[in-house]
Amino acid sequence: MLTPDEWTIVLLSLKVGTVAMLVTLPIAFALAWILARAAFPGKLLLDAVIHLPLVVPPVVTGWLLLLAFAPRGLIGGWLMGWFGVSVLFRWTGAAIAAGVMALPLMVRAMRLSIEAVDRRLEGAARTLGAGPARVFWTITLPLSVPGVLAGAVLGFARSIGEFGATITFVSNVPGQTQTLPLAIYSALQQPNGDAMVWRLSAISVALSLAALLASELLARRAGRGLHVL
Repeated sequence: MLTPDEWTIVLLSLKVGTVAMLVTLPIAFALAWILARAAFPGKLLLDAVIHLPLVVPPVVTGWLLLLAFAPRGLIGGWLMGWFGVSVLFRWTGAAIAAGVMALPLMVRAMRLSIEAVDRRLEGAARTLGAGPARVFWTITLPLSVPGVLAGAVLGFARSIGEFGATITFVSNVPGQTQTLPLAIYSALQQPNGDAMVWRLSAISVALSLAALLASELLARRAGRGLHVL
């Protein structure tokens, strides 16, 4: 049985992961479409920058976020000046860190799905008088749904497992930024914290496994539906 404090950690992790996934989803799809379909100078550099969080130490990503969102940072100063808000040491900051770390996985899954769409179908629709917007909404997007769903669920799973960038960016504040990985880390530093580590680790594994299974099932269901159409 989880304690009330542990339930708070689990619910906070789910909130952070869900918000991070929902906010990152349209950004990831737009970037995936650009990388899959557009041709422009600097495309290779853009691709490298998007996937940079996968290879640099997460603490570096967290440090860069801290510089950007600090009260005198480029983004943090704008937020404080116009809205009087700060994301430091808050769950919103944890969601930002999780979204940044999940973005490369989401972009990659969606890009592969968009590239798998048969360009001849889009060309046939244009010859029949469909404009670019109609081709996108009626052909490209529906056919890329499996990749969008898989990318979204993978992004959620990555978000609830984020540690390095989060602890560097918004610290480990109970009730605000202490998600499952941070709580497990804290429990490991405490005497007699093994029981809490086991419980939270089991929840983490169960959530990650459920997310991976859901990604596969949704992709297969979407694929069968598109095949029927």
